Amino acid sequence: MTVQELPGAAAYRPTPPPAWKPLTDPAPLLPDPEPYRVLGTDAAADADPELLLRLYAELVRGRRYNAQATALTKQGRLAVYPSSTGQEACEIAAALVLEERDWLFPSYRDTLAAVARGMDPVEALTLLRGDRHTGYDPREHRVAPLCTPLATQLPHAVGLAHAARLKGDDVVALAMVGDGGTSEGDFHEALNFAAVWRAPVVFLVQNNGFAISVPLAKQTAAPSLAHKAVGYGMPGRLVDGNDAAAVHQVLAEAVARARRGGGPTLVEAVTYRMDAHTNADDATRYRADSDVEIWRAHDPIRLLERELTGRGLLGDDVIEEAREAAERMAAALRERMNADPVLEPMDLFAHVYAERTSQLREQADLLRAELEAGQDDVEERR
Repeated sequence: MTVQELPGAAAYRPTPPPAWKPLTDPAPLLPDPEPYRVLGTDAAADADPELLLRLYAELVRGRRYNAQATALTKQGRLAVYPSSTGQEACEIAAALVLEERDWLFPSYRDTLAAVARGMDPVEALTLLRGDRHTGYDPREHRVAPLCTPLATQLPHAVGLAHAARLKGDDVVALAMVGDGGTSEGDFHEALNFAAVWRAPVVFLVQNNGFAISVPLAKQTAAPSLAHKAVGYGMPGRLVDGNDAAAVHQVLAEAVARARRGGGPTLVEAVTYRMDAHTNADDATRYRADSDVEIWRAHDPIRLLERELTGRGLLGDDVIEEAREAAERMAAALRERMNADPVLEPMDLFAHVYAERTSQLREQADLLRAELEAGQDDVEERR
């Protein structure tokens, strides 16, 4: 006899014990139905002109940086480059909202954010060049190593933010991830821990439409990625990722909230990847050129230029100055990347373990012997 067959079973309606009740009202956590915008709206009148001009200069420089880095892959100076062309507003805003003491946790596509935070452009590309470890000291600019495995930087950001709060440090971590990364387990674990611990961390999801070739609709059935926040007990914000002023404002509010002890925020920036996933990808196999052209009309630089010009803040002199600065950066990057790096093969065994294992010692001895033998051959030929 089953439970349903017991006398009176039909009338039995179990109710959860009182502990089931949610810890917070979900309504304030839900994002707006449409992405928040500033440019082209009444809110633009309150935007700081100095900030808008700085965003513009950084966007122009960022666009040129992406173009130059992509060209370096074709010249064999970079092994791979995941361009952020079209997403520069997200990259620049993420770098500018942070204080010097804060930490940025980028993904492999976020080299531009690292450069905008003050990092040497060559050092930011070193990992993608393939010649040594991270290529930079994360502590110098408080930029974590560029993360190639999807979403693994998110739990690291939560751990650092939580540890900083326990130590009493006034530090916020901002972690960047693509829409594809939200399909990884690390994303969910990070959000859950962050919310439970009320860690001072901000998650920025750059929804550029595709996880390589997989469109967002095949990754999630949620109304938006920002809606996922409510399941963890944190606010979700939806913003136009090509509106630099809007992204900066939303991130600034989230960082301020985290700094004053309000806990984490999930921000989804709706943007678009203009270029292929990387230089090794053929984007024409999974999207039409006509779709890309639609987004070009919503280009982040064009949006900001229209706003600044309409307010009389952007003349030919300012445009030329921004372009010249971008060209100087590109020329310096090109010159330095064209120089062959000086490599030390034995560095392969450095910084792996505090004490080398027997296998590493054996491999190091083998490589050293081969290098010495090769040097002897060179000397004999002379």
